[in-house]
Amino acid sequence: MEPQKLLIKVNERESVTALLYRASKKIAANVTLVLGHGAGANQLSPFMRLFGSGLAARGLDALTFNFLYTEQGRRVPDPKARLEACYGAVVETALSEKTLKNNRLIVGGKSMGGRIASQIAAVDCDNIAGLVFLGYPLHPPGKPEQLRDAHLRDVKRPMLFVQGSRDAFGSEEEIRAVIKKRGLKATLYVIPGGDHSLKVPKSATAGQKAVSQQEVYEAVMDEVARWAKESTSS
Repeated sequence: MEPQKLLIKVNERESVTALLYRASKKIAANVTLVLGHGAGANQLSPFMRLFGSGLAARGLDALTFNFLYTEQGRRVPDPKARLEACYGAVVETALSEKTLKNNRLIVGGKSMGGRIASQIAAVDCDNIAGLVFLGYPLHPPGKPEQLRDAHLRDVKRPMLFVQGSRDAFGSEEEIRAVIKKRGLKATLYVIPGGDHSLKVPKSATAGQKAVSQQEVYEAVMDEVARWAKESTSS
């Protein structure tokens, strides 16, 4: 099924496009998952399309969107305030959309999209049931001292970190350390050999069985759907 196209007003002059991938009523979990894209691609990237449709097939209503800068054809991300305002407008739409109003709301995204979701959740979690990070950008590559974690202690909701073990933006060990240091209510799902986009080397194996990239993504979507249904139901 093709996603439903929505136009979301961010301010008096600017709007962005969103795509709503609806779960079948037969399997719907009454969960809306808002996913923001990473800094280098928009919601039409193969990764975002795959996760939007794949999570809908697993019972979640998935809502992707463009940040203002990608909607307007620019390559450099907007300042923090504009990114957060855009994400906030999408959250308001997810909460007010008639067919989604009875759903629990989870926010997150790929890399930058997840980080912005965490920043708005750190300020106001009232309508948010949980957060999903698909490669959390804990620090810039090669600069582990520049941590982006202080605000996470203010996120009072369950979190799922899906992290590649060789992610240059934050290794498995670094994410574990932050979870412990900040006392986060968080689950860490590690992709052995995975990079920042959860991609594994062609030589990756699980026991004696080679693992394809598609199998990795399918396993991640299985875990996201399982976690979303179980961890945010109370």
